[in-house]
Amino acid sequence: MSEEDLLKETREFVKIQLSQAESGHDWYHIKRVYHLALHIAKQENYSDLLLIKLGALLHDIADAKFHDGDEEIGPKIAGEFLQKQDVNQALIDEIALIIKHISFKNSSQKYTSQALEILQDADRLDAIGAIGIARTFNYGGYKNREIYNPDIPPQPQQTKTEYKKSTAPTINHFYEKLLLLKDQMNTKTGFEMAKERHDFMMNFLAQFYEEWNFSSE
Repeated sequence: MSEEDLLKETREFVKIQLSQAESGHDWYHIKRVYHLALHIAKQENYSDLLLIKLGALLHDIADAKFHDGDEEIGPKIAGEFLQKQDVNQALIDEIALIIKHISFKNSSQKYTSQALEILQDADRLDAIGAIGIARTFNYGGYKNREIYNPDIPPQPQQTKTEYKKSTAPTINHFYEKLLLLKDQMNTKTGFEMAKERHDFMMNFLAQFYEEWNFSSE
């Protein structure tokens, strides 16, 4: 199978798999991460673009938070699909590792590679800025969480288990994850792109608190 045909089949597979996904983790999220990852790879002179393309397309094929916390289901689904496309096992194994380690709370584990770093940065960029704000409140609504509660302070030093079990208001997520991402970028390109999106979120929060605390007195 040609690379072009493989990518076409992968896109169609992902679109079908995510057709009912929460809109912050749907095909359009995948598409944005795909283009961000390719941009970063090219700026960072990374040459294995097939790995980047497949990794981006498959990175959220079965997000653990929508599958009872099962972190093995994503690599499993991706691996089974790629095996049917006769992709070589070394590439399948690399993509499985990327899927398993790309998330915010899994990024502290020992596995790393330049491809993972690029794809992490692309995924993190889509979690911040204007799109990130929209995705955050969409997910908060999906989970029926409060927008903000001044009596429930953020907990930015949570363990992985605490983070996954959290039901805190959506605003807290900015302090527990989103505002931390700029300084966790792996690449120079990712960091430079993150600065503008980070500043946008800071301005949003300032406006949010101004409106929340408005008083006519």
